Amino acid sequence: MEISKEQLAKMAQAYKKAETQHVAQRAVTKNGILASAESVEVLESMSPKNFAFSIDVDDQAVANQKMSGRCWMFACLNVLRFHIEKELDLPRGTFELSQAYLAFFSKLERAAWFMEHAVATADKALDDREVDWLFSAPMADGGDWDMVCALVKKYGVMPHSAMSETHCTNDTAELNTVLSHLLRQDGLKLRTLAQEGKDTKAVQEEMLTEVYRILAVCFGEPPEKFDFTYNDAKGKYHADLGLTPLEFLKKYVPIDLDDYVGIINVPGEANPYGRLYAVQDSDQIPERRNLYLNVPMDELKGYVIESLKDGEPVWFGSDVLQHCDREAGVMDFNLFDLESLFGVKFTMDKAERFATHESLPTHAMTIAGVDIKDGKPTKWKIENSWGTENGGKKTGNNGYFVCSDEWFDNFVYEVAIRKDRLSPALQKALDSDPIIWPFWNTFNPVSA
Repeated sequence: MEISKEQLAKMAQAYKKAETQHVAQRAVTKNGILASAESVEVLESMSPKNFAFSIDVDDQAVANQKMSGRCWMFACLNVLRFHIEKELDLPRGTFELSQAYLAFFSKLERAAWFMEHAVATADKALDDREVDWLFSAPMADGGDWDMVCALVKKYGVMPHSAMSETHCTNDTAELNTVLSHLLRQDGLKLRTLAQEGKDTKAVQEEMLTEVYRILAVCFGEPPEKFDFTYNDAKGKYHADLGLTPLEFLKKYVPIDLDDYVGIINVPGEANPYGRLYAVQDSDQIPERRNLYLNVPMDELKGYVIESLKDGEPVWFGSDVLQHCDREAGVMDFNLFDLESLFGVKFTMDKAERFATHESLPTHAMTIAGVDIKDGKPTKWKIENSWGTENGGKKTGNNGYFVCSDEWFDNFVYEVAIRKDRLSPALQKALDSDPIIWPFWNTFNPVSA
């Protein structure tokens, strides 16, 4: 519609009558939107002095992914290290698994995936929606539960000391830019060869060798073997020498990631509950497909609480920055009163927010506890991977966050749950043919 002078005059006259917003204007122009709308009462109720939970399973020292999008990997490795510490009787918070090691192979696998898809779509024009999407972000950091499980099962794991972080693992922007440039160039060459009917396998291998070289320069080359030494909680020294990553996985990780599945809550008529879902073009790690079981939120929370009661932290994915104070470590649906600040109503529900890309799973963390009152959860303890400080300011409660149950309902999308906890109907659904979401669905981890 065209905005006329008469309409502008009416808008201005309406604003003159909005006296509450005149006060808000002074606050917002000086302090910004969120600082002006933040609820002191909510912050006080979620403050460190109230940081107590009726079920509390995890108080490890938090990790720090820094300027990288490896949260999905950090969260899984945090779950694994919890079980390793418990199994080996290690002092809490003294052990960490190498995120750099898995990140190396994640990027190598993503490069191989891109090349395969460049060939597979060579018969389509560059401005085809799928091809355009493919070339728009050939290298990024994102992933999901099944992807990290596939990496762990294929490549194993190792202690952080065996392959530590580097500048490029902590800040992946430059590397992603370099690899994206190379992969787009390689993708064009592969498309031409495929269009000419030539076999591209040998060329892809040469291209992947170049990707490996770049990763080795930036991350260091992953060690084939390493020594594992530690002192347990009683001070006893242990040494296991010359281990491979897969040997370490088999010997020291006491859970099998094949026993877990991603449970999601994505409401809406187009997404019926009790069904299995997959996403087109999300097969970055061919050995394990990304699969999701969609369930009502109460059922999802029930599985999480069962896991916590059994002393097991839970990997989960959420829209972390919605209604979130990073410094305070508080996530609460009522944290910012934007409606009163602006005199407007925000009425979309979770299904509408997801369908319109207003909200989507952006970050993975670990659920470390829950506070239950009168049989109902009221708040959740969250182990993040943003360290304990950001820009000289504290991050949460020693890096731990807390979210209200209402926030959990609205912005938690996925949890990883042991299959044997599922209802018989859901276990049966695991064997069904999945509903396929298109590649542009916001659940596609390759897009992140």
